[in-house]
Amino acid sequence: MEFIRLIGIGMILGVANVIPGVSGGTMAVVFNIYDRLISVITLNVKKIVSEWKFILPLVAGIVLGVILFSKVITFLFQNYPVQTNWFFIGIILGSIPMILKRMLVASRSNTGRKGIPLSVIVCCLVALGVMAVMTYLEVSDAGAPIQTELTPVLAVKLVVGLAFGTIAMIIPGISGSFLMLVVGIYSTVIAAISDLNIPLLVPAVIGGLIGLLGGAKLVRFLMARVPAQTYGAIMGLVLGSILVIFPGFGGFSTVATSLLAAAVGFVVSFFAGRERIE
Repeated sequence: MEFIRLIGIGMILGVANVIPGVSGGTMAVVFNIYDRLISVITLNVKKIVSEWKFILPLVAGIVLGVILFSKVITFLFQNYPVQTNWFFIGIILGSIPMILKRMLVASRSNTGRKGIPLSVIVCCLVALGVMAVMTYLEVSDAGAPIQTELTPVLAVKLVVGLAFGTIAMIIPGISGSFLMLVVGIYSTVIAAISDLNIPLLVPAVIGGLIGLLGGAKLVRFLMARVPAQTYGAIMGLVLGSILVIFPGFGGFSTVATSLLAAAVGFVVSFFAGRERIE
């Protein structure tokens, strides 16, 4: 029964990680496996082997979720781009209360006082500023042609982009897929997964492994040393992600369906992130 439960959780994590604005790390927190997940992402072989009953079904579920949902997300982007992006905006807005509460809890633990320290506010504003600059420079790949042929430049971009994206995937509140959008490889990677384009998937997997190992160590360090400031930066990145994926408005029918999609996204994200916040 536990094996099946972990496969189900893994599928949800996989789905979350292919949606810009959705954090797989947040979903791990919601389902109460985050601490255990971070602890097993290591080069310590004995630790990994000892947790195989946890790792195997979880990874199987993640892979299954990514493969199955990549086709769905490609269809939605091609046929309903405005409504799809508004759904993502709703998901982002719904995650803000959870991130804010964690930031407040971390701040109170560090200082013993209520309120948010100046350093946390600065981290939030810097991260938000970075996202605003990226939006101004139009670094998102929204609307860009999907690349299907591997080139040296694309290979480097996939390795670096997936490394950073994977780091983001294991930080609660940050969407790895969103960072892939910013870097400009999201549509290409999703299409490669959907079509099983092996030449493109090889550098993507290499980057993912680099980010997974390095990111887990980074997360353990940041959350242990500067948790409040880390959540401040997360808040800035999440708020700034709205600027990047904002699709504008269409006609009346598009506005109505977009607002509905945003409301659904908000509800899903809000109630998923509301659980198990101490």
